[in-house]
Amino acid sequence: MALADARAICPDLATRPADLATDAAALASLRRWASRYAPMVASDGSDGLMADISGVPHLFGGEADLREDLQARLERAGLAAISAIAGTRGAAHALARHGGGIVADGRLAEGIGRLPVTALRVDHDTAEALARVGLSRISDLINLPRAPLARRFGQGLVMRLDQALGQYAEPVAAEPEAPHFGVRMTLPEPIGLQADVMVGLERLLDRLCAKLAQHRMGARRVRLELRRVDHGAMQVEIGLARPMRDPVRIAALFAKGVDEIDSGFGIDAMRLSVPVVEALAPEQIGGGPTIRHEDALADLLSSIGNRIGFDRVLRLLPADSRIPERSFLLAPAVYTAPEALRHQAGPQRPITLFPPEPVMAVSGSPPASFRWRRMRFTTLRAMGPERITPEWWFDDPAWRSGLRDYWRIETQQGPRLWLFTTPQAQAWQASGGADWYAQGEFA
Repeated sequence: MALADARAICPDLATRPADLATDAAALASLRRWASRYAPMVASDGSDGLMADISGVPHLFGGEADLREDLQARLERAGLAAISAIAGTRGAAHALARHGGGIVADGRLAEGIGRLPVTALRVDHDTAEALARVGLSRISDLINLPRAPLARRFGQGLVMRLDQALGQYAEPVAAEPEAPHFGVRMTLPEPIGLQADVMVGLERLLDRLCAKLAQHRMGARRVRLELRRVDHGAMQVEIGLARPMRDPVRIAALFAKGVDEIDSGFGIDAMRLSVPVVEALAPEQIGGGPTIRHEDALADLLSSIGNRIGFDRVLRLLPADSRIPERSFLLAPAVYTAPEALRHQAGPQRPITLFPPEPVMAVSGSPPASFRWRRMRFTTLRAMGPERITPEWWFDDPAWRSGLRDYWRIETQQGPRLWLFTTPQAQAWQASGGADWYAQGEFA
């Protein structure tokens, strides 16, 4: 139902935005908990679970007692849930979403026959087409020939009907558990020196990186947790500029954080985990004295990012715009890949770009002499003008003055500047009031 329609029916309706990531995480946690009732538990859509309890009900005293125990535990946890038990996955899905209950063996047709055809997991258009010909319940379909149904409403309807009645197999396939990347070490004697902690860290990293390599993953964040003998806890966490599983390079980034920890009366346990991972193909690591350029750059970005924050380490990326201020993008270096400069035909661009600064021009276009940053310059050579038109689809206050004519000025004093004026200002240049600005400097 649309939100506007729902508010028309219930003006006091309380709503909040859906958090799909949190809902999925909660469902995954509930799926792990439900393994107490079955060895195979799978997600059933975004709001349900499906468990294969074959051979399990007698451990709880029967199917009714198993369902009663399940409902009681969910209610104590504050969860409102509806459960059903049936001989097939399709029948259990249909019954759970229409009141719940238990269907006895051999009575699937009777158990789900009263339910609407939408319970068969068919699409909305198929359900409406069935309703138009008077087939609104599952019992209306059970005794009909399958071939005419398939020709008129599609093979999907027949498949869902046969799955619900047990004539077409639909096993419960549980999703594999995501690997946990974490290792720990309990020490026989407390340690407190930085060198001892680093030795223990290196041993943990060897095990952790081997596990990462086994699953073809790389670490983006690594967390070291230290437990003191007085039950105090300390934590050192580092970020990595790109996925990595080289223990030597990762250990070097922990040195500063480990040096700052207070070991108190000693550390008796260490735990190393990877909260954020990314896919990383197999690669040769640590085999030679040299290091690749991309690895050296990643180590530099990791070292700087752990000190000042990864969002503050930026790189320039090219952008499709003739406007100087919009001809590049600033993006975090660790979350973007470098891009080669695009070849652009036309006048050369300055190596340094800054906001427009006023220039006191004497006369001429371009000016024969001018003052900029409290210094006087004399024009030696000038190339231009290059006319740049503002982009009409952006309302940029700095470009509301209209067109700009840019000049590349070489001065006798040395600096090579990028000056501009507007054609509107040139109309009253004779009065000595033309506006000139400097916006860049060439190498």
